[in-house]
Amino acid sequence: VRLVESGGGSVQAGGSLRLSCTVSEYTYASYCSGWFRQGPDKGLEGVAFIDSDGSKRYADDVKGRFTISRDTDKMTSLQMDDLKSGDSSMYYCAVEMGCWVEHLHEDVSKPEFNHWGQGTQVDVSS
Repeated sequence: VRLVESGGGSVQAGGSLRLSCTVSEYTYASYCSGWFRQGPDKGLEGVAFIDSDGSKRYADDVKGRFTISRDTDKMTSLQMDDLKSGDSSMYYCAVEMGCWVEHLHEDVSKPEFNHWGQGTQVDVSS
């Protein structure tokens, strides 16, 4: 399974960016996809996740600003609006086969996902 990411870039605070992630194949009826991010001197944190049934999970600090969607059976997008300087991070797409969002831990962690994208940088200037 390969993941191809696109999007990201630089924007001023209050602006918007869109990330996309496309999987080469999926081997189960359902899979979870989403993004983690890691900023300077910060640990990896889960941002938003979705499964093939459309169930979603968001980190508290992005609720109401970020929207995750499964655009096609292989492509997931993250629309990021009202961006803040604290959103500046490297964003990594992650996919796990045979997964449903309801089964993810409350604090979604790296070991729950086996497939990762190369990462894309998001920079928000204040």
